[in-house]
Amino acid sequence: MLIAINHQNPQGRLIKKVSDILKDGGIVIYPTDTAYGIGCDLFNKKSIERVYQIARRPKEQPLSFICHSLKEISVYANVSNFAYRILKRHLPGPYTFILEATRVVPKIILPKRQTVGIRIPDNNICLAIVEEFGHPLISATVKGENGEPLNEPSIIQNRFGSMVEIIVDGGIIPADESTVISLLDDELTLMRKGKGDIHASYKNIG
Repeated sequence: MLIAINHQNPQGRLIKKVSDILKDGGIVIYPTDTAYGIGCDLFNKKSIERVYQIARRPKEQPLSFICHSLKEISVYANVSNFAYRILKRHLPGPYTFILEATRVVPKIILPKRQTVGIRIPDNNICLAIVEEFGHPLISATVKGENGEPLNEPSIIQNRFGSMVEIIVDGGIIPADESTVISLLDDELTLMRKGKGDIHASYKNIG
């Protein structure tokens, strides 16, 4: 199923429809501020296993997830004063921040070290879905045959339409991956350069 949602003013009834599918264990493809993501309920093990299969990701490669607010992040990650200042300055935005996980996070998405990658994308549709759903959404970038992030709904529909329950058309997105930054041990470490401005990250370290 492919549905178009207005990226400036997401229609509440359509957002609820996506949320209901997630609550039933469905897999959703949705827009973020970097590319389209494949997502499901953070607490549904079977759905998470399907995401790994669809995204063709090895189990050793952890999945990140999307929160709606800084307050929600603090439920799933240990956020020091240092980390909070960085998060507040950069989110919502095209970043994934690596933080120490709390016990609330399901073990299936944790690597050997108890850390999580958390995002708050600057995308109204994505944030509306997470808010309506009530807790975080798993996020894996939708990629093409050559590993490139996909940003056009019609191409995504042709490739993944039979694998997921719903695809949200939020328009064509200038595709790139998020900038990944570790905040472990109160140190800012660049793990992957992406769409987020790394210079701004280091400038705002204090």
